[in-house]
Amino acid sequence: MKPYFQDKIVLASQSPRRKELLEQMGLKIEILPADIDEANGKDLEPIALVKDLSRLKARAVLSKCRDAWVIGADTIVVVDNRILGKPGSEQEAVQMLEVLTGREHSVLTGFTIGHKKKDKEITRAVETRVQFKSMPGNEILWYAKSPEPYDKAGGYGIQGMGGFMVESICGSYSNVVGLPLCEVMETLVKLGAVQF
Repeated sequence: MKPYFQDKIVLASQSPRRKELLEQMGLKIEILPADIDEANGKDLEPIALVKDLSRLKARAVLSKCRDAWVIGADTIVVVDNRILGKPGSEQEAVQMLEVLTGREHSVLTGFTIGHKKKDKEITRAVETRVQFKSMPGNEILWYAKSPEPYDKAGGYGIQGMGGFMVESICGSYSNVVGLPLCEVMETLVKLGAVQF
């Protein structure tokens, strides 16, 4: 049995991982990436930042989709209160992995779900703690030379080859992939967007 949803659900993101996670739940998802300046709010605390960016993304798409549920999300990796974005080069990927090796870090995702016509909106944030194993330089370089790090916060994908670096996690696995499914589905049900 698939969940029931009356209005369409639009994901304000180009992330194939987020789309795949939602489709695993039986939801039919349309993609309409939000065009926002993500440099705004960099002076905010990490949790406030991901919530703010998710809200900006959702509202940018809500203005175009009045009759749909819109999901906006933003994920960051934080270590020592330092935000690690997506690496733009092999050198940046190596530097990020050198910071993460043998240490614990946080993966934070903010998400906003809203419906313009129904005048409903909820924003939440979820944190997962991830412990990396200690990696020698050759392992870091091998991973940085793969195509995997370059569209992912923190420069790794837990659901792919990057899973070999993860010793343990505390919290939502799907959050580390890009969207905390438990909390997102809970919020969709609370808003009346999805029924079982």
